[in-house]
Amino acid sequence: MSTPRRLFVRGSWAEASRVTGILRKETVGGALLLIAATAALVWANSPWAESYDALRDFKIGPESLHLNLSLATWAADGLLAIFFFMVGLELKREFVQGDLRDPSRAAIPIVAAIGGMVVPALIFVVFNLNTGEEALRGWAIPTATDIAFAVAVLAVISTHLPSALRIFLLTLAVVDDLLAIIVIAVFYTSDLKILPLLLALIPIAIYAILVQRRVHNLFLLIPIGVVAWVLVHESGIHATIAGVLLGFTVPVVRSMKNGGESAGPGMAEIFEHMVRPVSAGFAVPVFAFFAAGVNVGGLTGYVDSLQDPIVVGIVAGLVLGKAIGILGTTYLMSKFTHAKLDSDLSWFDVLGVALLAGIGFTVSLLIGELAYGPESLRDEHVKVGVLTGSVLAAVIASIVLRARNRAYRRIHELETRDADRDGIPDVYQERE
Repeated sequence: MSTPRRLFVRGSWAEASRVTGILRKETVGGALLLIAATAALVWANSPWAESYDALRDFKIGPESLHLNLSLATWAADGLLAIFFFMVGLELKREFVQGDLRDPSRAAIPIVAAIGGMVVPALIFVVFNLNTGEEALRGWAIPTATDIAFAVAVLAVISTHLPSALRIFLLTLAVVDDLLAIIVIAVFYTSDLKILPLLLALIPIAIYAILVQRRVHNLFLLIPIGVVAWVLVHESGIHATIAGVLLGFTVPVVRSMKNGGESAGPGMAEIFEHMVRPVSAGFAVPVFAFFAAGVNVGGLTGYVDSLQDPIVVGIVAGLVLGKAIGILGTTYLMSKFTHAKLDSDLSWFDVLGVALLAGIGFTVSLLIGELAYGPESLRDEHVKVGVLTGSVLAAVIASIVLRARNRAYRRIHELETRDADRDGIPDVYQERE
């Protein structure tokens, strides 16, 4: 009889090191994101709240190009395009070199991400069936996972989460981002203009040709990217999609010399090294600063906002929906494929990761603005719901994961020993 297939088996040290490096960079970005969001909340609820509103609403940009936008809109449409460029890069790397290139390994995080999107959306819909006035437009708000925020929580609680679960969380977040991109493009594009969209393909094609030829001169590539962004913005599709498309064009595989030797790092590695600090250290924190500043009106105002079905649907979707969707689909997949968890782990560990994925911030706030309009009353309530749900998910996930930290330390010691061995099976592969 064949050995039962195992889930979340310790993977190769090389893969674990690669993922750890990515998550370490996200940890710094997550810390800055938390600082920016906290600063915005404090300022927006201080006696100087009017100055925060004035700064957020200050408009700048050429009116002739329909780009006379507020600073908050520039952050959401412009700076987040840098973040989505990194999303495009990471997606392509996962499909070319990562877990998503192998259907058998990709199946679980893909199905888990779908479950983690469908269940929160259904919960939001249930709570808002009778709310009226297009409240259901916000169904996608609780479906997103903020990997930077989640990794920052891991750093704060100092848990030695096993590499297999870290890889699962990162892959899950990558697929989650892909689904969010599709949702934004399909469901939150109200006025599509075909001509600007077709014209946008020209600078994107030029950009693709240049990066395929290993041109990485930013003084040449950035203006081309800006032209593509302007045209996508004019088309009616959210401008951040331009960032994703440009990221997809960047080649991942390293080029080789005639003798078979590597010609140097791949373009995706070069761009990640250049762009990730800008995305994690500036673009996302600035967006968080302008997006998270909601005046809750004190304790009374906060309690009143919690009575809005939209807020309740978002909180329940992030805290319960994500956990049920991810844990439930992973468990069903294990039963369907007759696979068993690795002997070092339990379903309690998977629950902890599923709860951690309920931290939705960057994309959730963006979808809230697209659903109800920036600075509307409902958008303010969206911010309350996203912040409350994310904090609750973080706290509960921290309790669950910290309870298993002793076991995680033992697994971490075994993983460290594996660094000196050869022939370690990859994640999701069978153990002899």
